[in-house]
Amino acid sequence: MKAIVAVDKNWGIGKNNDLLFSIPLDMAFFREQTKGKVVVMGSKTLKSFPNSKPLKNRTNIVFHRGNEVYEGCIVVKDLTELGKALESYNNDDVFVIGGGSIYNLLLEYCSEALITKVDADGDATIFFENLDNNKDWVCIKEDAILESNGYKFKFTTYKNKNVKTLK
Repeated sequence: MKAIVAVDKNWGIGKNNDLLFSIPLDMAFFREQTKGKVVVMGSKTLKSFPNSKPLKNRTNIVFHRGNEVYEGCIVVKDLTELGKALESYNNDDVFVIGGGSIYNLLLEYCSEALITKVDADGDATIFFENLDNNKDWVCIKEDAILESNGYKFKFTTYKNKNVKTLK
């Protein structure tokens, strides 16, 4: 399982149930990485999508403890149900896409994190763990700085040296 997220310079990821930045190159990267794959998210993240609809051309798994049914999605209530839902998928084809509480819950089960680092302060209220300060994570790839829509950013890849197994 991998996490994929864009962070500001303070590792902020969101505010008011929305992304901090609109960066077309980052959105294209996200689509390229997750198309045809499995995306795991919380119900608030799903509701933040246009018309609260699941992402096309992906298997959408939504964490939700209530009884709502989300059309076109697999709904799981806990880690045990997620483990069962993921049994038939290749672990490298599963991407955690948010929000903050889902990243916090699943980060230790991720083998990699694809982090778009934006050189700006997005005035975030929701944050991703700063992997530079986590001894279990190491940055293994850092692309050159790009610019899009007025923002400077770079794509980075972190590897988890202590991946936990989802049972």
